[in-house]
Amino acid sequence: MAAYALNEAAVARARALIDARQYVLDSDWGATQPDATAQNAYLEQHSWDEYAAWHLGLTEGAADETKARYAFVYGDFRRVHRSGLIACVYRAAEWRHKAVELAAHDLLQQLDEVSG
Repeated sequence: MAAYALNEAAVARARALIDARQYVLDSDWGATQPDATAQNAYLEQHSWDEYAAWHLGLTEGAADETKARYAFVYGDFRRVHRSGLIACVYRAAEWRHKAVELAAHDLLQQLDEVSG
């Protein structure tokens, strides 16, 4: 099983987006989560650092500037999705990636507080 480090830059980016009210409260994450085509299109216009900022986890041992390096996407490359954060909490908890789980949970609490 892969091991993940918490991507602190992604946590900071998500917090900033939430504070700026750049979020979606109700979405079908299975349909909204960026697929390979959306990821490639984003990378054509943005840096790897910008791509990384949308992922709460960094795959340990994977090379930087590869898609394999980044895990636990929480948004659609424009906004945070509440359903994306829930998916991150669930997946991280399921596979015992505690740092990612707790960060996603904290972000979810922040989003719920800000959105009322």
